[in-house]
Amino acid sequence: MSATRTRPRIGLREDLSRRLAILAPVTAVAAALVVGVLTAWSSSPAVGATPAPAPPPGELTVVELFTSQGCSACPPANANLVTLAQRPDVLALSFNVTYWDQLGWKDTFGQDAFTRRQRDYQRGLGNDNVWTPQVVVDGRAHVVGQQIAGIEGLIGRHRPFSGPTVRFNATGAVGLAGGTAPVAPADVWLVRYEPRPIAVPVARGENGGRTLPHAAVVRDLVRLGPWTGAIVGYRFPAASRPGLMTAVLVQAPDGGPILAAGRL
Repeated sequence: MSATRTRPRIGLREDLSRRLAILAPVTAVAAALVVGVLTAWSSSPAVGATPAPAPPPGELTVVELFTSQGCSACPPANANLVTLAQRPDVLALSFNVTYWDQLGWKDTFGQDAFTRRQRDYQRGLGNDNVWTPQVVVDGRAHVVGQQIAGIEGLIGRHRPFSGPTVRFNATGAVGLAGGTAPVAPADVWLVRYEPRPIAVPVARGENGGRTLPHAAVVRDLVRLGPWTGAIVGYRFPAASRPGLMTAVLVQAPDGGPILAAGRL
């Protein structure tokens, strides 16, 4: 839209009908959720109004820890995440990787999918290799997981997300609307994680004989589909176990920056 031309106002019902025409593959629940997002927008200022530069209230900073029960340097980083997970402005996630498993102890939370996610960040952040404990903040920067001051410094430099508003439905769906369209289709990730800290006794390996703290342990990481800038909704698959917390990340592909995040 040019600076001298504005889109004409049309009725809310007509606008919703036109927008929802693109939602054919979306379930009725997710479509209804997107309608709720758009209805909320109908009372906002007219198109062309200048948005406030500050982050929206409640916007999260995403802090991902890549860790392993077989790594002797990881327990202090795990303890840092236990502390950070208590902050309401932080979405803390612990991804246990698998490349330490051959050294005497198989990580009880490790998944190959989490190792692949760290490999994506290796490429996206331009690192030579993967290592633990590594903390990645908003998909944009990383620091050694033991360095709480460094982690808090990256949290303090959080920039407002450019992606869509993330809205959940309690019956198990998410709607994405608004935001700046990405250059390439972004990935929409469903993340399910443990709601409470877990202490794990380790019998062998570098941490043999120790009991390690864990917080926000990720159990499920599922790609729901793409986000191209258009309104879209996704229904969630069944969780791998009951009682897990739910988050959704919208992220540039191949270990790129996080564009939006929401937590149910």
